Amino acid sequence: MRSWSKYAIILLGSLLIAAGTNFFLVPYKVLDGGIIGIALIINYLYGINIGIAIVVCSLPVFLLAWLKNRDVFLNSLIGLLCSSLLIEIVAPFQYYFLYYIELGPISSAIIGGFLMGLGLGLMLHFEASTGGTDLLAHFITRYVPLNVGVIIFVTDAMIIGAGGLLISKETFVHSLFTIASGAVATGLCTLQD
Repeated sequence: MRSWSKYAIILLGSLLIAAGTNFFLVPYKVLDGGIIGIALIINYLYGINIGIAIVVCSLPVFLLAWLKNRDVFLNSLIGLLCSSLLIEIVAPFQYYFLYYIELGPISSAIIGGFLMGLGLGLMLHFEASTGGTDLLAHFITRYVPLNVGVIIFVTDAMIIGAGGLLISKETFVHSLFTIASGAVATGLCTLQD
C-alpha cells in the first residue's frame, strides 16, 4: 500500500478515536481499555491531558516495537502522535457536540467504543496502531492464534477491572459496554481473509 494511503488511514483512525473519546466517553467519565483507558483514569483523577498521558504511558511498548519491528514502530509512532494530537484538538468541540446531540451513558459508551474500535481496527489492518496495548496485541498474534480484537478485549477488561476500584458501579458497567463494542469493531476490521 502506498504510504500516503496508509497515512490517510492513520489520520481517519485517529479522528475516529478522538471523536469516540471526547464526544462519547469523557462526558460520562466512561473508561476504555488499554493505554487510552489508563490515560482516561489519569485524566479523571488528576486532570492531566489525555493525549499527553497516552504518549507517556506508551513509551515502554514503543521500546519493544523498536526492538522487534521498526516498520510497525514507525507507523505506530505516527498513529500515536496523530491520535494523541487529535484528541487534544477535538476536546474543545465537546461542548458543541453535546449541545446538539443528547445520548444516555449506555448509548454513548457503545457508540464511543465502536468508533474507537473502528479507528483502531483500521489502523491495525494497515500495519499501524496508536501504540500501547493494541501494538502489544499485534505482536502477541504472531505467537498466539487469536484475533487481535479478542486479545485487546482481554487486556481492556483487565484495565477496566483495575479502574473499577476507582469508579462507580454504573461507570464500570458502561465501560464494559465500551470495550465490548470496541472489540467487535476491531475484530471486524482485522478479520483475516
